[in-house]
Amino acid sequence: MIKPKISRRDFLKLAGAGAATSAVLTGCGPASRHVVREPYANMPEYTYTGESTYYATTCFECAAGCGLVVRTMQGRALKVEGNPLHPLSQGKTCARGQATLHGLYNPDRVRFPVNQKRAAVSPTTNAQMSWDEAIQIVVDALQESPGEIAFLLGTAPDHLFDLVNDLTSAIGAPAPTRYSALNLFETQATLQAAAEAVYGQPDLLHFDFGNADLVFSFGANFLETWLSPVAFTRQYASLRKGKNERRGYMVQFESRMSQTAAVADEWIPIKPGTEAHVALALGRLIAEAQGTLPEAYADISAEEVAKAANVDVEKLRSLADRFARAERPIAIPGSWAMGQSSGLENAVSILALNSLAGNIGQPGGVFMSAPHALPQPAGQPSVLAQIESLIDKMNAGEVKTLFIHGVNPVFELPQSYGFANALQNVPLVISFASFPDETALLADYIFPDRTGLESWGYQRVQAGSDRTILSGAQPVVVPLEEPLHDVHATADVLLAAAQEVGGDLAAALPFEDEVAFIQDKLSALLGQENELIQAGDIKTFSAQFQQHGGWWSKEAATSTPETTSLPTLSVPSLQSHGEGEFYLVPFVSPVLAEKGANKPWLQEAPDPTTTVMWNTWVEINPLTAEELGLHDDDVVRIISDTGEIEASVYLYPAIRPDTIAIPFGQGHTAYGRYAEGRGANPADLLDAQKNEAGDLIFATTKVRIEKTGHHKQLARLESRVGVYGLEEH
Repeated sequence: MIKPKISRRDFLKLAGAGAATSAVLTGCGPASRHVVREPYANMPEYTYTGESTYYATTCFECAAGCGLVVRTMQGRALKVEGNPLHPLSQGKTCARGQATLHGLYNPDRVRFPVNQKRAAVSPTTNAQMSWDEAIQIVVDALQESPGEIAFLLGTAPDHLFDLVNDLTSAIGAPAPTRYSALNLFETQATLQAAAEAVYGQPDLLHFDFGNADLVFSFGANFLETWLSPVAFTRQYASLRKGKNERRGYMVQFESRMSQTAAVADEWIPIKPGTEAHVALALGRLIAEAQGTLPEAYADISAEEVAKAANVDVEKLRSLADRFARAERPIAIPGSWAMGQSSGLENAVSILALNSLAGNIGQPGGVFMSAPHALPQPAGQPSVLAQIESLIDKMNAGEVKTLFIHGVNPVFELPQSYGFANALQNVPLVISFASFPDETALLADYIFPDRTGLESWGYQRVQAGSDRTILSGAQPVVVPLEEPLHDVHATADVLLAAAQEVGGDLAAALPFEDEVAFIQDKLSALLGQENELIQAGDIKTFSAQFQQHGGWWSKEAATSTPETTSLPTLSVPSLQSHGEGEFYLVPFVSPVLAEKGANKPWLQEAPDPTTTVMWNTWVEINPLTAEELGLHDDDVVRIISDTGEIEASVYLYPAIRPDTIAIPFGQGHTAYGRYAEGRGANPADLLDAQKNEAGDLIFATTKVRIEKTGHHKQLARLESRVGVYGLEEH
């Protein structure tokens, strides 16, 4: 159906002097999808030279749901900043949020639907299709054997996930699977399982460390990529500012000094896999300092478990005394503690320290996360068990059509899962990728979605705030004239296909486009006012939702856990995976994360701890390097039981001698000119093993190192002399 096009002048006549048209932040409501935003060469009359227009939207570079404000001028998006009204981001962004413009204007975008016959040639030269042809292919796929259809989605956006849930339910297909590499390294499933074991509720936790005066963090890199780093950075600033002129104190327990550890007051380099040992030793010593000995710690010997962790027990005693004296202490389990065989036991032992502190449901303590604004359908961001089930079905020939959106599993999953091989057993693979990533190039068709700054949508905020938040997205620009950006919203493609299929599916999704679908979902919030949105009908609500960047509760919506008593505790056995000599710590690049490698701003941004750019490096303690005869920039081969990669050496004294670390984010074999053929992917070294909660075991992999005899100088912001002195070799 072709929609009538009206000018902005006509729209303003219709809208009158309503809030949606008079606000500084633009949210034009439902009628805005009929307004044509022209390219620079053919400017509409509402744009004036030298004057900016601002749009509130949501960042989709990860699933955190931070609010953005985008400045546009003469139809072009120029600058991204945080939305000051948004309770999660409060005017701030991370580097990836700033660089979202490089996704919008990336020269390697897939610019039209293509039939590429499993990557016979580049998507830019493959057979171009019309969108009518593309939609017909989707229609045919939905009509054939619904039980053999599968959807694999990323963790954003949520409105598309909700739509696909409704679609699969209507045709009797399996519910969509969700996954991302950040989800893998965040170990959310383990944190939720630990919350159920300790507090009786299987949900994410809200750590109010911004109001604490002492933080014990066990590998929680909350200033980098863990859960909601923008919000956590604000909390960290509040911790440092302190209460009543008393600055908060922070201790980081992890084997490698991360960006988060670098700004802590103390870094305790514990042996990988001993997080529970350290937490149990601290718990016993804290209980003694408090003058009590709960039964849970009665059989714990602080000296023995501290020795197993290779930590001085007197140091732990000093920290325990500080914890016992603190007014608002808190302990946080992070991904390095939970991404292990004993990850669940580690998390339980760490959370138990909060029960000793009596901070459950108290300022500076632990809460259950705020409920979602809209009901969350079945199929939370999936644990690896669901991915494994999908791969098993693919290998068994039980998946005839696979739809993929917002995720690049060929790159983001360890090679040990064999996803690329499993794709060969699927007769029809349809990708909705905006960029020619590794998975898209193995698909039969690419029907490119719009990028985040061109999209409508919403995202549920799961962590980082005590409010219930639904972040809203709207286009700040639209694609330019065909054929450069002949892209369609994936939701619109699926809705058009549903109407063509007809029957129960058309009845279940009776929407002309994704804006109508979003409004239908938002109608559940009518009558639930916040500080900014006060509307009596869905059109007004939708306009204000877009104008302000979302909806959120007036007051804090977190709750106190049902159970606050100490759980049963035990000392887990020390386990590692592999026959190598060194522990491998793969950490998500705080700059690139899982999908930033195709953005030159991010490639050029120096890593916060090493200042390396444009490449992959392996961090090795100088003492270990001396024993191995290695120098800065020597290329070494890192070998696990599963695979091997090569990387240049970076001598890094802030890491244990028995540990090496490699950032995740590079190593693409596709994904555009800025990403392809650059660096290596440490996920290739990981085995396909899960812990008890279903998260990947990545923090205790053992590897060995071999010299290659090659030398490749790393680009880094620090001088070649650096902080350790220039070596001649």
